[in-house]
Amino acid sequence: MKLAKRLLLGSAAGLLALSGARAADLPVKAKAIEYVRICSLYGAGFYYIPGTDTCMKIGGYVRADTTFNTNSSYNPPDGGVGAARNRLSNYYTSKARALMDVDTRTATEYGMLRTFAELVYSWTDGGYNGAGTGLTGGATTYNSSGTNATVAGGQLGVWYAFIQFAGFTFGKAGSQFSTPWGEYPGNFVELAGSSAWDPVNQISYTADFGQGITASFSAQDQVQHDTSNIWNVSAATAAGLATGTYGANNIGGSRAPDLIASIRVDQAWGLFQASIAAHDNHAAYYGATEVTGSPSDKWGWAGQLALSIKNLPTGPGDSINVTGVYAHGASRYVFNDYMSANFARYGGTNLAGAYQSVGIAGLSDSVFVAGAGQELTTTYGFNSAFNHNWNAYWHTSVFGGWGAVRYNSTATSYICGAVVTGLALSSGLAGCNPDFNYATVGTYVSWTPVKGLVFGAEVAYNILDQKYAGGSTVTLPLQAGIAKPAATYELKDQSALTLLLRAQRNF
Repeated sequence: MKLAKRLLLGSAAGLLALSGARAADLPVKAKAIEYVRICSLYGAGFYYIPGTDTCMKIGGYVRADTTFNTNSSYNPPDGGVGAARNRLSNYYTSKARALMDVDTRTATEYGMLRTFAELVYSWTDGGYNGAGTGLTGGATTYNSSGTNATVAGGQLGVWYAFIQFAGFTFGKAGSQFSTPWGEYPGNFVELAGSSAWDPVNQISYTADFGQGITASFSAQDQVQHDTSNIWNVSAATAAGLATGTYGANNIGGSRAPDLIASIRVDQAWGLFQASIAAHDNHAAYYGATEVTGSPSDKWGWAGQLALSIKNLPTGPGDSINVTGVYAHGASRYVFNDYMSANFARYGGTNLAGAYQSVGIAGLSDSVFVAGAGQELTTTYGFNSAFNHNWNAYWHTSVFGGWGAVRYNSTATSYICGAVVTGLALSSGLAGCNPDFNYATVGTYVSWTPVKGLVFGAEVAYNILDQKYAGGSTVTLPLQAGIAKPAATYELKDQSALTLLLRAQRNF
């Protein structure tokens, strides 16, 4: 019996093993594979995220460019060592940049739900930063310039990060005040796939009336985007005045966002847009503590009109873009927030007794002195461009812009009192005028040999037109950082010519 049981058990095990082997040979239904599908709802480049009804597009660019005759990647030499025009100034500055954007869109019963993010990593050539004395123990160093977070020696930026739903926009997106071409009417843009290059944190609502007519209302961050200087002129120093800083920057904490309203008509013939902004100027204290008191807040404003004409007889895709802005106490709407707010450019002179010439100017939203209220600054200007496509490969833009800064009589008396005292202005109060104009004209040419690859060159001529009386001089203190000695300098208009060369691969 024991042997029989063993035989039976052994046979059962064999049968089980055999049935298992046969079962393994039987065909098994494979799990369904989720293939990536093209999403045609929102244009080329969108795909459905597998397993969802959300469409996604990934794009960006890699860029390398070099700008000559400036310490900035793109801007003219307005101040610092770039404007010193001596052995400390860069003859060129190069930048390498990698940008990626992610765009997701989902159709909902409330309309499209969209998220968009644009991330950038940049590496900029080192710039001189030090005393320039050449002496043992001097502070001569090089640094990679930039204001974004530094990662591995470069700069990491979050240019756009927003959600759009049911007409609302939440997050960092193009300002509703701005035009579709932003600060670049000549099609010279930073972005790969976002809206106008003018990103700012905001909560906005856009009403679409059809046929290209929209109206937008927005509350946007004013701190980094819309504020230039609020100067306490009572705290001005000779060292600051020499750089175009007409007082201590006395901005207080945030109290109110900038309030924006705009209306846009965007149709086949072109575009018309009108925008208005309200900007709160909130200063800190007159002195070091609360007991010194403070000036009351003053609201400034800005208004803009913009026009784009398309379908020109000069060729397909050609356009003329024009923007005009007037502001009172909201200067950043005229002079964009990527520009300097303080100007000190140096040049030669033929004036007897003067070491060199200098152009000094400063941009502000308001100025005040201890015990007095804010005096708002008036600014106005325009930019424009003609954009022409020679063929599918060659493109040319001719562009220009002009801006004016005007201080009222009270603000002028505050600033001139500081300049005459601190810098010994030779012409005295009668020859003192802190107003100035700033203008640029140039051309940009690009070649696209294959789709997505662009080679470009831009030549720009820039003028700082200061308004101090002709032949006036100032006595500047030693400026070790740019190796300028304490001496007499002629106050004079200054100009700069810059050249940008670029290679960019879009994807």
